[in-house]
Amino acid sequence: MKVAVFSAKRYDRELLAEANVEAGHELVFFDALLDPSTVSLTAGYEAVCVFVNDRIDGAVLAALAAHGIRLLALRCTGFNNVDLKAAAAHGVKIVRVTQYSPYSVAEHAIALILALSRKIHRAYNRTRDGNFELEGLLGSDLHGRTVGVVGTGKIGRVFARIMTGFGCTLIGHDKVPSPDFERIGGHYEPITALATRSDIVSLHCPLTRETHYLVDANFLALMKPGAMLINTSRGGLVDTEAAIAALKSGQLAGLGIDVYEQETDLFFQDLSSSIIPDDVIQRLVSFPNVIVTGHQAFFTREAMGQICATTIASISAYAEGRPLAHEAHAGA
Repeated sequence: MKVAVFSAKRYDRELLAEANVEAGHELVFFDALLDPSTVSLTAGYEAVCVFVNDRIDGAVLAALAAHGIRLLALRCTGFNNVDLKAAAAHGVKIVRVTQYSPYSVAEHAIALILALSRKIHRAYNRTRDGNFELEGLLGSDLHGRTVGVVGTGKIGRVFARIMTGFGCTLIGHDKVPSPDFERIGGHYEPITALATRSDIVSLHCPLTRETHYLVDANFLALMKPGAMLINTSRGGLVDTEAAIAALKSGQLAGLGIDVYEQETDLFFQDLSSSIIPDDVIQRLVSFPNVIVTGHQAFFTREAMGQICATTIASISAYAEGRPLAHEAHAGA
């Protein structure tokens, strides 16, 4: 199949090409995001491949259908950027990567926790300037802490299992409780109890209507003064303005985020020589107890290999008329 691949970085080109050697699809790469202003580029293709910040709304799907495109392959797990009802109405199949290395995201969440709790990011900057003073770097043990795990799917459970190794107590919240989570010592509580009792809250759930701004001013007010919040899932889970207010008041002692609700215009590009007009992200990165990474939690060799292999396999299944094992449906 002739496939238009959007939001294609160098690593996407290399790894997708490797995964495509046997399948032999014609992959044409575009640096640009797919949105209403770029959808005209899809004319003449049979399928389209996109990433997390491409905008697949009703207008884009209508244009894809008009071009004869009936397959949209997401090389990611989340699909909150796709209008699934419009896709169904236009006869466009949506496939995604239902699973890849859960260790990549879980381990990144742990890295954020350790960096914040031991102030490693600040120590790194100091020692590069020849400053080996310890003042201001007093950290905290993770042993004995209570960790709230919001979302106990594959990634959440791997994260929880690692935290047990530090000697932490686990509280979970999920609409579908996991026996595996309970077997490693976790127990479930209502979301309000989790917020109240946790020293660290880590988010591992998808972004839906129900979870949008799950962490808002009310949630943050319930948290222990001096607690830490980690988000490696989706930016829209956290009301960023409310998080900033909690940081300013001292209610939050640390915030580690790999995702940001307005990340589309920022992440996956080099803006180091630009004036960034987003005042919210500028305020966030100004806090000494905040670490922001640019949606890199998934970005390991193991995870990227699985993502690319699954994406190519889904395209091949569609081309050969086989069932789509990783199809996303409206209401999923």
